[in-house]
Amino acid sequence: MAEAYIVDAVRTAGGRRNGALSGVHPTDLAATVLDALVARTGIDPAGIEDVIMGCVGQGGEQSTQVGRNAVLASTLPDSVPAVTIDRQCGSSQQAVQFAAQAVLSGTQDMVIAAGVESMSRVPMGSTVALYAQAGLGTGPWSEAAKRRYGVRSFDQFTGAQMIADKYGFTREQADAFALSSHRKGAAAVQAGAFDREIVAVAITRPDGSAALHTADEGLRPDASLEGLGGLKTVMDGSIITAGNASQICDGASAVLIVNERALKAHGLTPIARIDNLTVTAGDPVVMLEEPINATRTALRRAGRAIGEIDLYEVNEAFAPIPLAWLRMLDADPERLNVHGGAIALGHPLGASGAKLMATLVHALGRTGKRFGLQTMCEGGGIANVTIVERL
Repeated sequence: MAEAYIVDAVRTAGGRRNGALSGVHPTDLAATVLDALVARTGIDPAGIEDVIMGCVGQGGEQSTQVGRNAVLASTLPDSVPAVTIDRQCGSSQQAVQFAAQAVLSGTQDMVIAAGVESMSRVPMGSTVALYAQAGLGTGPWSEAAKRRYGVRSFDQFTGAQMIADKYGFTREQADAFALSSHRKGAAAVQAGAFDREIVAVAITRPDGSAALHTADEGLRPDASLEGLGGLKTVMDGSIITAGNASQICDGASAVLIVNERALKAHGLTPIARIDNLTVTAGDPVVMLEEPINATRTALRRAGRAIGEIDLYEVNEAFAPIPLAWLRMLDADPERLNVHGGAIALGHPLGASGAKLMATLVHALGRTGKRFGLQTMCEGGGIANVTIVERL
């Protein structure tokens, strides 16, 4: 039977908005992880048959096919093709799944799935805002779509609050979850848990000196419930704050995915096998609840129970999302985001999928666990699930 294998997975450390990575062009940021993946695996870069790059803000410096532009900024030969995809927050998780499908089919043998997002240089929503300021068009949703669902827009902050209301989560519960994310992230750093997955990015400090960025900049080891409790909510009647939602972040990530033929041809040793690929869609208004259905679907297709999954990476877009997922899957909270999540470490949109995969496969390796599951809520009511087995 055909198989898809992960040979290695890397990410940059996250950069805060207008922070350490804000001086790095996004194509250079993406090129850094592409080069690191090639160097670490020792593959002939000319053997890479495609680069699939996730990116949400495809405007400005991330426009005009950022995936191809990243290849041109890297040491990869210009014979390596690339494509840029957008499945919102799950863009590079979908890149992983497209790459796996390519090698499973045998149409390609060696593909890099990657993602990049510079939220400092291409701010979230800026492409829509520029057109609105210029008086061009009426926005991304037609009147037909808005009439169909009885809304004026599809808003993730509203969706997060709808989930909090549906499941009865309080502000205190959301803040407690956020605090645990920071504490787990701080413990992971202390234990060197990220050392294998993070690749250094050359940066220039404000004073002009050169440095290497190697640590997630948004992590707050000194976070407290008192501090989180003092933050304002994003809107009246909401429990969502900047403290219990994911952090705006700059970053890039990449995963090398191959089949059996490539393993033999290039003498590669995989670290994981992809066990299941699932994507589902549901309510675009509540929007962020779909990981629950997607996970149930993935487990059913894989013939596995949630108890067989040793580690889960559920993207912390907003605290109510993983909290609802845990409840409805009857999952073990001790296996969830064991090294912290996007609330503490940042959510670089198009890079987050491959970023979480890097964290998951290396966490499986460190702990000696067997199965890991990754899922993301995504704009429009979509969710991806990927199950991997450590080798």
